[in-house]
Amino acid sequence: MRQVLLAAPILIPLAASAVTALLWRRPMAQRRIGLAAAVLLLAATLALLAEVVSGGMLVGRMGNWPPPFGIALVVDHLSAAMLVITGLMGLAVAVYAMGPGAQERDRAGFQPLFHALLMGVTGSFSTGDLFNLYVWFEVMLIASFGLLVLDRTKEQLDGGVRYVMLNLVGTTFFLIAVGLLYGLTGTLNLADLARVAPDVGNQGALAAAAALLLISFGAKAAVFPLFNWLPASYHTASMPVAAIFAALLTKVGVYAIIRVFTLVFAHDHALFGPIVGVIAMATMVVGVLGAAAHYDVRRILSFHIISQIGYMLVGVALMTPLAIAGSVLYVIHHIVVKANLFLVAGAMRQVGGSFALARLGGLWASRPLLGLMFLVPALSLAGIPPLSGFWGKLVVIRSGLEAEAYLLAFVALAVGLLTLYSMIKIWNEAFWKAAPEPAPQPAAWSRAQRIATFAPILLLCGVTLTIGLWTEPFAAFSIAAAESLLDRDGYITAVLGAPMPRFAEAVP
Repeated sequence: MRQVLLAAPILIPLAASAVTALLWRRPMAQRRIGLAAAVLLLAATLALLAEVVSGGMLVGRMGNWPPPFGIALVVDHLSAAMLVITGLMGLAVAVYAMGPGAQERDRAGFQPLFHALLMGVTGSFSTGDLFNLYVWFEVMLIASFGLLVLDRTKEQLDGGVRYVMLNLVGTTFFLIAVGLLYGLTGTLNLADLARVAPDVGNQGALAAAAALLLISFGAKAAVFPLFNWLPASYHTASMPVAAIFAALLTKVGVYAIIRVFTLVFAHDHALFGPIVGVIAMATMVVGVLGAAAHYDVRRILSFHIISQIGYMLVGVALMTPLAIAGSVLYVIHHIVVKANLFLVAGAMRQVGGSFALARLGGLWASRPLLGLMFLVPALSLAGIPPLSGFWGKLVVIRSGLEAEAYLLAFVALAVGLLTLYSMIKIWNEAFWKAAPEPAPQPAAWSRAQRIATFAPILLLCGVTLTIGLWTEPFAAFSIAAAESLLDRDGYITAVLGAPMPRFAEAVP
């Protein structure tokens, strides 16, 4: 049963992508199968999380090849949490995508590409092999480009080209690093790399490979200075696509940085820790200043994706249990909040007629429930207590103070205040000020479309409130995940068991 659970998060979206592609002439059937697959994915990931919490790390070896050979699937606390949040986001966006414009999106191929993207994400979170991580990155890149240009507008094609170009450069660096690491160590299994990396003779070449991986993963995570593709492309996507992108794509890059630099290159933390710390601060500042300068809801939210990535890198910069726990908690919180803000932005566009703040207004008077649904994720993103963002930022800032990284803690606090400014700007312009003249006519919605639009927003608001008001189990889980990440020997033993001697060691 454990082996089935390990493969299920990959196999379910794979099957859904294939079946919905075969049904491309039947949009309604696509939607139903896609929704059923999203429900199954969430159920499978929750079962996997329960297994990890109760029994510890799960390891699967495809084809029963002995380690470190073959393809390994490894799910620990962090991987399980990321898989569950992927399932939750997949379900929320699958429901939201059944709202206005569903038929046009489905005829353009939304369902197969959406589930292919989920497969790439779950594969990235499950793999225990560096080359297979590269493969899953490529799966995500292909699926995400198709989703980005789904409407085939000039704006989308322009943003899509920028998105693909920088991501192709990043994956090229990734492949070069993979080749260099294999030449130095003779393995690409993450556990085996962690075992042999400290003893590699040419530590300079190993550090160069680590730098290449940091560039590649940083490009995927949209860190400074590799972030330009994100604000140039995300605002062009349809709202279901933008929401799933905002939730998951950059977090795969963050996950890869956390996984590789706490496991394989932990012995080089004295070199890479300060570098990641500087990158984290620059990412926070540049992202929040970009958000403060714009007056389009989509662009503001896109720049805030960038700024919040900096908080998630604090754990790698400091490498303390509290800092890593803060990063884990912050990633979980941010995925829910950021996806929800894009879903709310789509609803604002439907009722207000525009994403431009200058053309919006009066939404609080006409749609007070929408205003409340905006305030929950917006105030959480800004770190207002007792919402989920407050606890994530509190742990991150406290970890910086305890590690005497005072500048990092100060920047994190200041960026939180500027984030609040951006959210207040959206509130004042879109909800509080008077409606523009002439007032836009709201789009005609059916009852089913209204339910599809607002049900996932309410669900994600509930998750945000749950994390904020019932924080203890989430904090305890984040601490357990941090302890698991720092237990390199435990990871190596769980994956390799009693590993065979390396070929070079076995030859007399």
